[in-house]
Amino acid sequence: MKLSFIPEDMDWVCEPCGLALQPGMAELFYLGNVFRVELPMCPGCGAVLIGEELATGKMLQVEQLLEDK
Repeated sequence: MKLSFIPEDMDWVCEPCGLALQPGMAELFYLGNVFRVELPMCPGCGAVLIGEELATGKMLQVEQLLEDK
């Protein structure tokens, strides 16, 4: 299953590199688990953009599920 959280407006730029963010696969780690998720990434430095909606919504739900185990 491929998870993708690419915003509709991909007009984001990496501040340090000045490069436009591109969709890419990121590995997120939490409590010994690894999740591969498609997110906006800088092609230069690899910085990943995790939007507020994802961080306070879906990621929070996953954290709570893992902590309850």
